[in-house]
Amino acid sequence: MSRRKLIAITGGIGSGKSVVSEVLRVKGYAVYDCDSEAKRLMDSSAEIRRRIASDVDPKAILPDGTIDRCRLSSTVFSDGEALERLNSIVHGAVRADLEKWSRKQGPLCFVETAILYESGLDKMVDEVWEVKAPEELRIKRVERRSHLTRAQVEARIAAQKNGEVEHPHPCTYSIHNDEIHAMLPQIHNLLHKTTR
Repeated sequence: MSRRKLIAITGGIGSGKSVVSEVLRVKGYAVYDCDSEAKRLMDSSAEIRRRIASDVDPKAILPDGTIDRCRLSSTVFSDGEALERLNSIVHGAVRADLEKWSRKQGPLCFVETAILYESGLDKMVDEVWEVKAPEELRIKRVERRSHLTRAQVEARIAAQKNGEVEHPHPCTYSIHNDEIHAMLPQIHNLLHKTTR
């Protein structure tokens, strides 16, 4: 590869993005996790917290200035407009941070995100690896790991419109994470195709 390549790992909640990311890290690749980095940016930026209080939910910011994540999640996953406002606050900060991070990486690096298109990250990446799994399997996985109710998981799935994109990235590959397909050979094949 003659230039740096940034690949997105995307897919809905419970699809297995984090598993793919972990495999890539074990293989020595750098992966930017949008969820954890967005949390870090929210915690470290007084301006982001001020805007959450003014534009999303004033009660989501506690008197000590920290974020009440349970309250914020409850607000945005029950109100689509609140979720849009939160995303507009956070996405710009994440894009700028990812741009700085990617400049410091080797020739191939990855970004993990559930909302590739809504965040505008699709315009920053060279390729997309979309992790797919049947919805029922995704619901069971998230219920098991996060101790959420089925209704809470379904609300999060509904909030992620990733699969309903009118114009998907022109270079998109699928990784099937279900009870039929083995993921490791799929990842290996995509890496081989990407790095040759």
